[in-house]
Amino acid sequence: MNKELQNILEKVGELYNKYGIKSVTMDDVARELGISKKTLYQHVENKNELVEKVLDYIVNQNDCSFQKLADKNLNAVEEVLGISIHIIKTVQEHNPSTEYDLKKYYPELFKKLNEIRKEKMYTSVINNIIKGKNEGLYRNDLDEEIIAKMHTSRFLNLTNDQIINQEEILKPRFIYEMFIYHIRGMANKMGIEILEKTLQKIDIKENLQ
Repeated sequence: MNKELQNILEKVGELYNKYGIKSVTMDDVARELGISKKTLYQHVENKNELVEKVLDYIVNQNDCSFQKLADKNLNAVEEVLGISIHIIKTVQEHNPSTEYDLKKYYPELFKKLNEIRKEKMYTSVINNIIKGKNEGLYRNDLDEEIIAKMHTSRFLNLTNDQIINQEEILKPRFIYEMFIYHIRGMANKMGIEILEKTLQKIDIKENLQ
């Protein structure tokens, strides 16, 4: 990807997150970026393609963030905490109307994004459980496939829940408690000790504001 296109996708992603997708026109994009529509159309044929490229770019950026986390060689418990903090920060910057517009006006892209999320989260949980078992931090009797399916389903279907409203779901404290609950359900005695020590080292309260 060339630098100009990368800059366009990054800026458009910010516009979508701020104003939603439907209300941001190609004219708005060109004006905000300080480029002509002709230049914009050299990179994409229409708004549909722009939305798709922006989503692909965001997915790729998330992959890079998780790769940076993996490169730190954290243990399984620290890894889950790191993921939870990343998700909390992402949610704090998230505009619900963007998701709404995507679901209503670009259903195929919304479906594609959900499939990507599901696959990546499921694989991440599976790998983390295997890692935790190998490190002696998780219970050996865990069925990683069942746990991965439960955690992924629970997380991705929160917005359809009849008990928890959208405002509660987007609260950092809610996401934090969900991941702590997840860790405690998997960890053995040593894993719990690592969890407690790690929580003392990181300033989790800073991420829950």
